[in-house]
Amino acid sequence: MTNQHLELPEPGPLAPGGVRIIPLGGLGEVGRNMTVLEYEGRLLVVDCGVLFPEDHPGVDLILPDFSAIEDRLDDIEAIVLTHGHEDHIGGVPYLLRLKPDIPLIGSTLTLALVEAKLKEHRIKPYTMGVKEGQIEPLGAFECEFVAVNHSIPDALAVAIRAGDQLILHTGDFKMDQLPLDHRITDLRAFARLGEEGVDLFLVDSTNAEVPGFTVHEKDIYPAIERVFAKAQRRIIVACFSSHVHRVQQVLDAAAEYGRKVAIVGRSMVRNMGIAEELGYLHVPPGVVVDFKKLGDYPEDQQVLICTGSQGEPMAALSRMANRDHKIDVGEGDTVLLASSLIPGNENAVYRVINGLMRLGADVVHKGNARVHVSGHASAGELLYCYNIVRPRNVMPVHGEWRHLVANGRLAEATGVPKSHVILAEDGTVVDLVDGEAMIAGSVDCGYVYVDGSSVGGTTEALLKDRRILRDEGFVTVVVGVDISNGRVTTGPEILARGFAEDVAVFENIAPQIKDAVEQAAAKGVTDAHQLQQVVRRTVGSYVGGKLRRRPMIIPVVIEA
Repeated sequence: MTNQHLELPEPGPLAPGGVRIIPLGGLGEVGRNMTVLEYEGRLLVVDCGVLFPEDHPGVDLILPDFSAIEDRLDDIEAIVLTHGHEDHIGGVPYLLRLKPDIPLIGSTLTLALVEAKLKEHRIKPYTMGVKEGQIEPLGAFECEFVAVNHSIPDALAVAIRAGDQLILHTGDFKMDQLPLDHRITDLRAFARLGEEGVDLFLVDSTNAEVPGFTVHEKDIYPAIERVFAKAQRRIIVACFSSHVHRVQQVLDAAAEYGRKVAIVGRSMVRNMGIAEELGYLHVPPGVVVDFKKLGDYPEDQQVLICTGSQGEPMAALSRMANRDHKIDVGEGDTVLLASSLIPGNENAVYRVINGLMRLGADVVHKGNARVHVSGHASAGELLYCYNIVRPRNVMPVHGEWRHLVANGRLAEATGVPKSHVILAEDGTVVDLVDGEAMIAGSVDCGYVYVDGSSVGGTTEALLKDRRILRDEGFVTVVVGVDISNGRVTTGPEILARGFAEDVAVFENIAPQIKDAVEQAAAKGVTDAHQLQQVVRRTVGSYVGGKLRRRPMIIPVVIEA
């Protein structure tokens, strides 16, 4: 396998007839998926998603870095969207802010979800709906769309023809043979494309480490049914706001057991409304009621569907766990977490589970019942795909590094030469020339943070400051200095926050600060900024040695 080099140069000119692949997100991480293809000076974008922050205080979303294409927006033929999950469409509004008339190509449900999102940003996009089996010329590219099964309806793989080169991008997919919507992954199309000759296969890697085959979506219904059969009071279901199939099964169970369902959360209400309107969600008559009217029914007839399955602090479920919601969770209530754990969210989710159980609720989750199945192909399914497609080159996508490595090894096991398996990270440029894929260089590709109303203004240095404030506390020191004679006239006054120790512990440092400032002044240091650095070093040395802490230190020197 060709590994990412630590230092890669900028890529040179693309060879005539070649195709350049530039992943701007989704490689080495689960989220913000975005891939740019270049052919004959024209660009095609596949997906544009977001990554949800982990240890990024104050950050709302993390976007792909558009800087590699920002000066080439007029060269973009279209943005092709494989499906409607946030990690594939969430970044679209921010790209269209730069150029609103870039065409959006996707399935009916995918476009409906992204259009609702764009409406909030006051962007009216140009869209073209496509379906499986459809072939569309998009400028220099020709795209053929293939049905794939995923945890959201209407997902598509895309086969991209650029001159004599054929690239197949699976998007997110699995091979559920008994899906709820009867729409299976079209392996016949995969085989036909394989016969044509797939030069580069970009393959979903998320479950490459998982042996065997992903369980059928319908197989979780018995576990959901058991929850409804045993529940004494309310049932509260938390899942992703885009998981139409999961909501469908909850609605079916509610109808079977004579319960009323209220859907809460802006994104959940919006997405399920779109799914119902387009016919992807079938609501049994009389089952769904307005949240405000749910209390009119006995508690043993109530079901609440909400967001918060990932422990998001402001989501409905977290607020219930913190007693900050209209629903007062208590003894006899059942909470069903019908989703997987996104890597990095484990602590937040378990914190919510513990909070709910402390209130007396029975919490059913993936760890103690089969209430979730993945939307991604496991190793056995990936092997099938490699054997069917028989690609010349493979580039694992969508996953952390361990997922990419595992997927690459599966490709090798089916006969793909080791040198033809490309392991790349975000920003790595891969050129496909005459049927051979190779790493050609790299482009800048960092995190772009959405922080309140700011997009791209938040830096790593700012986040470091926030982490220090959060983890280590801060110390402010105010000193008045008579510059004419270098004597300390007032202070030092010390204010500390975020320390378990009593404030008196800082009294010992005051004489040291005074001595250090006066000694520096005696040596001719009279600049206020330089004296502030003297104060910072003195306090930092004391706090680090005495308290084993590295707080943010804010020195203020007032010239008398």
